[in-house]
Amino acid sequence: MKSHRITMLGTGLIGDFYTMTLQGQRNRDSVAVVYSRSSERGAAFAQRWNVPNYTTDIDEAINHPDTDVVVVALPNHMHEEVIAKIAKAGKAVLCTKPLARTAAEAKRILDMVEKAGIFAGYLEDLAYTPKTLKAVKSVHNGAVGDVLWVRSRETHPGPHSAWFWDDKQAGGGCIIDLGCHCIEIIRNFVGKGNRPVEVLCWKDTLVHPINAEDNAIALIKFESGAIGQFEVSWTFRGGMDLRDEVAGTHGTIWLNHFLRTGFEMFTSAEGNAYVAEKSETSTGWLFPVGDEVAELGYVDMFTDMFNSMENGVDPMETFYDGYVVNAIMDACFKSVETHGWAPIDLEWRGGTTPRISNEPKLYEGQIIIKQETLPDGRVKLILKDPKTNEFTDRVVATVNS
Repeated sequence: MKSHRITMLGTGLIGDFYTMTLQGQRNRDSVAVVYSRSSERGAAFAQRWNVPNYTTDIDEAINHPDTDVVVVALPNHMHEEVIAKIAKAGKAVLCTKPLARTAAEAKRILDMVEKAGIFAGYLEDLAYTPKTLKAVKSVHNGAVGDVLWVRSRETHPGPHSAWFWDDKQAGGGCIIDLGCHCIEIIRNFVGKGNRPVEVLCWKDTLVHPINAEDNAIALIKFESGAIGQFEVSWTFRGGMDLRDEVAGTHGTIWLNHFLRTGFEMFTSAEGNAYVAEKSETSTGWLFPVGDEVAELGYVDMFTDMFNSMENGVDPMETFYDGYVVNAIMDACFKSVETHGWAPIDLEWRGGTTPRISNEPKLYEGQIIIKQETLPDGRVKLILKDPKTNEFTDRVVATVNS
């Protein structure tokens, strides 16, 4: 199996997580070059992760002869220009979320990598958490029936770097930062061939003195009739809250990825130890995370990316997926402006999905709306007459369809 030598562009928190994963888990792939705008930060990063080369020259980093893959872990406003350089160099590119600030920007990025014919993977880690992967597989195997509603929530006290708070560099606030995660989680559950049609969104700036939103809620309507709902916030206190819920015609799934996962600890000892990403305290009741890079999806994400690269197939998360996510976020901002449902404008490649429909069960010619068992074991039916549309209750011993 081939090993890959990687150029890491960026030395922020996400660069640390990516490098920690690449050099600590899959092992045969390693970061050979790191780029930072600061020589001091680049040198510290290289020493921290035993990276042999660091530079403040982004062209040198991208075109370095020792690397064949470039990871973009840079602020959003830099993605398009940098990926153009990578495409010109002919190297595989893996880009952090979101792909871009707008759908138009994302589409230009998508077009340039497709024209160059290079491998391109969208680093949407939360779509790869172990719980999400297992839950999505269960859904696709029919465990919950037709998916009716998916809710995804990500809230925390705010991002780590200054550029996130600048709507010009980032493209927005918590919708761009967190909503992109939620949207792609929702798409994986409802099916990526299920076209997102329109969005209804609320956003506001409630706490921080910034231009961007620090709270938002949105509904995404899909072609099948399913609804996706996301809740995002930069004002949630107490750490990072990552939760997902899936409701279907035959089942329900609840996921809690980060705060209340079964690892709880109390300490009154003095100190300032790291507990978990976005944790606000290191004393009192704490909720540590066992293997953080695994729980946040980084391990499975990079395994998928490099295995797909070697096998000549698309990864689970592609630049096209990143473009779709940007198009949905664009519609969120339009919805806020118009105070109503906003259509999602995108070049759709996913085909069509039929509307959710179920063949009703019958009892003596009546349509069964609901069936429940009473405390004494008898069965109660709520029935609808298909001719008169009248509803009635019926208690029976057993039900024969």
